[in-house]
Amino acid sequence: MAPMADQAKVAAAHRIEDARYWAAPRIESVAHGFEDQVAPRVSHMLTTAARKIDPTPTRSRQWPLLVLLTGIAIGAMGYMVYRRNAQQWTEHMKESASDASRWVNEKAERTAESADRIAANVSNKADETSRKMS
Repeated sequence: MAPMADQAKVAAAHRIEDARYWAAPRIESVAHGFEDQVAPRVSHMLTTAARKIDPTPTRSRQWPLLVLLTGIAIGAMGYMVYRRNAQQWTEHMKESASDASRWVNEKAERTAESADRIAANVSNKADETSRKMS
Protein backbone atom coordinates (compact mmCIF):
# COMPACT_ATOMS: atom_id res chain seq x y z
CA MET A 1 0.00 0.00 0.00
CA ALA A 2 2.89 2.32 0.63
CA PRO A 3 3.92 2.55 -3.06
CA MET A 4 0.34 3.45 -4.09
CA ALA A 5 0.18 6.09 -1.44
CA ASP A 6 3.45 7.59 -2.70
CA GLN A 7 2.11 7.63 -6.27
CA ALA A 8 -1.12 9.29 -5.10
CA LYS A 9 0.91 11.84 -3.19
CA VAL A 10 3.01 12.69 -6.27
CA ALA A 11 -0.09 12.87 -8.49
CA ALA A 12 -1.86 15.14 -5.98
CA ALA A 13 1.21 17.38 -5.79
CA HIS A 14 1.23 17.71 -9.64
CA ARG A 15 -2.49 18.49 -9.67
CA ILE A 16 -2.12 21.14 -6.95
CA GLU A 17 0.81 22.72 -8.81
CA ASP A 18 -1.20 22.75 -12.07
CA ALA A 19 -4.13 24.35 -10.21
CA ARG A 20 -1.81 27.01 -8.80
CA TYR A 21 -0.42 27.82 -12.28
CA TRP A 22 -3.97 28.16 -13.56
CA ALA A 23 -5.37 30.15 -10.58
CA ALA A 24 -2.52 32.63 -9.92
CA PRO A 25 -3.04 34.86 -13.01
CA ARG A 26 -6.81 34.79 -12.56
CA ILE A 27 -6.61 35.80 -8.90
CA GLU A 28 -4.19 38.60 -9.79
CA SER A 29 -6.56 39.81 -12.53
CA VAL A 30 -9.48 39.82 -10.09
CA ALA A 31 -7.35 41.71 -7.55
CA HIS A 32 -6.55 44.42 -10.11
CA GLY A 33 -10.20 44.64 -11.12
CA PHE A 34 -11.24 44.98 -7.48
CA GLU A 35 -8.55 47.61 -6.93
CA ASP A 36 -9.58 49.61 -10.00
CA GLN A 37 -13.38 49.35 -9.75
CA VAL A 38 -14.63 48.43 -6.31
CA ALA A 39 -12.01 49.98 -4.00
CA PRO A 40 -12.50 53.60 -5.21
CA ARG A 41 -16.25 53.30 -4.68
CA VAL A 42 -15.82 51.86 -1.21
CA SER A 43 -13.23 54.53 -0.39
CA HIS A 44 -15.56 57.30 -1.59
CA MET A 45 -18.45 55.83 0.40
CA LEU A 46 -16.34 55.66 3.58
CA THR A 47 -15.02 59.21 3.10
CA THR A 48 -18.55 60.56 2.64
CA ALA A 49 -19.73 58.74 5.75
CA ALA A 50 -16.80 60.12 7.75
CA ARG A 51 -17.65 63.68 6.68
CA LYS A 52 -21.29 63.22 7.64
CA ILE A 53 -20.53 62.02 11.16
CA ASP A 54 -17.58 64.38 11.84
CA PRO A 55 -18.53 66.61 14.81
CA THR A 56 -16.09 69.46 13.98
CA PRO A 57 -17.78 72.30 12.12
CA THR A 58 -16.58 73.11 8.63
CA ARG A 59 -14.77 76.38 8.23
CA SER A 60 -16.74 79.17 6.69
CA ARG A 61 -15.26 80.78 3.61
CA GLN A 62 -17.16 84.01 4.17
CA TRP A 63 -14.49 85.65 6.37
CA PRO A 64 -11.60 85.32 3.93
CA LEU A 65 -13.83 86.57 1.12
CA LEU A 66 -14.95 89.51 3.24
CA VAL A 67 -11.35 90.37 4.11
CA LEU A 68 -10.36 90.14 0.45
CA LEU A 69 -13.18 92.41 -0.70
CA THR A 70 -12.44 94.91 2.10
CA GLY A 71 -8.78 94.97 1.06
CA ILE A 72 -9.73 95.59 -2.57
CA ALA A 73 -12.10 98.42 -1.55
CA ILE A 74 -9.45 100.07 0.65
CA GLY A 75 -6.88 99.73 -2.12
CA ALA A 76 -9.25 101.33 -4.65
CA MET A 77 -9.97 104.25 -2.29
CA GLY A 78 -6.25 104.70 -1.66
CA TYR A 79 -5.57 104.75 -5.38
CA MET A 80 -8.31 107.36 -5.94
CA VAL A 81 -6.89 109.58 -3.15
CA TYR A 82 -3.40 109.18 -4.62
CA ARG A 83 -4.62 110.18 -8.08
CA ARG A 84 -6.52 113.19 -6.69
CA ASN A 85 -3.47 114.35 -4.74
CA ALA A 86 -1.26 113.84 -7.79
CA GLN A 87 -3.61 115.97 -9.90
CA GLN A 88 -3.70 118.71 -7.24
CA TRP A 89 0.07 118.63 -6.99
CA THR A 90 0.37 118.85 -10.78
CA GLU A 91 -2.01 121.82 -10.91
CA HIS A 92 -0.13 123.51 -8.08
CA MET A 93 3.17 122.96 -9.86
CA LYS A 94 1.71 124.41 -13.07
CA GLU A 95 0.54 127.48 -11.15
CA SER A 96 3.91 127.76 -9.43
CA ALA A 97 5.69 127.40 -12.76
CA SER A 98 3.51 130.05 -14.38
CA ASP A 99 4.04 132.34 -11.37
CA ALA A 100 7.78 131.76 -11.59
CA SER A 101 7.68 132.38 -15.32
CA ARG A 102 5.78 135.65 -14.78
CA TRP A 103 8.24 136.68 -12.09
CA VAL A 104 11.21 135.92 -14.34
CA ASN A 105 9.61 137.85 -17.20
CA GLU A 106 8.94 140.86 -14.94
CA LYS A 107 12.48 140.69 -13.58
CA ALA A 108 13.85 140.46 -17.12
CA GLU A 109 11.76 143.46 -18.19
CA ARG A 110 12.92 145.49 -15.17
CA THR A 111 16.51 144.52 -15.87
CA ALA A 112 16.11 145.44 -19.54
CA GLU A 113 14.59 148.83 -18.58
CA SER A 114 17.38 149.37 -16.09
CA ALA A 115 19.96 148.43 -18.70
CA ASP A 116 18.30 150.81 -21.20
CA ARG A 117 18.38 153.65 -18.64
CA ILE A 118 22.03 152.98 -17.80
CA ALA A 119 22.87 152.75 -21.52
CA ALA A 120 21.01 156.03 -22.14
CA ASN A 121 22.88 157.70 -19.26
CA VAL A 122 26.20 156.40 -20.54
CA SER A 123 25.28 157.53 -24.05
CA ASN A 124 24.30 160.99 -22.78
CA LYS A 125 27.54 161.28 -20.78
CA ALA A 126 29.51 160.13 -23.80
CA ASP A 127 27.74 162.75 -25.93
CA GLU A 128 28.44 165.47 -23.35
CA THR A 129 32.07 164.45 -23.09
CA SER A 130 32.46 164.39 -26.84
CA ARG A 131 30.83 167.86 -27.09
CA LYS A 132 33.18 169.19 -24.42
CA MET A 133 36.13 167.78 -26.26
CA SER A 134 35.13 169.26 -29.57
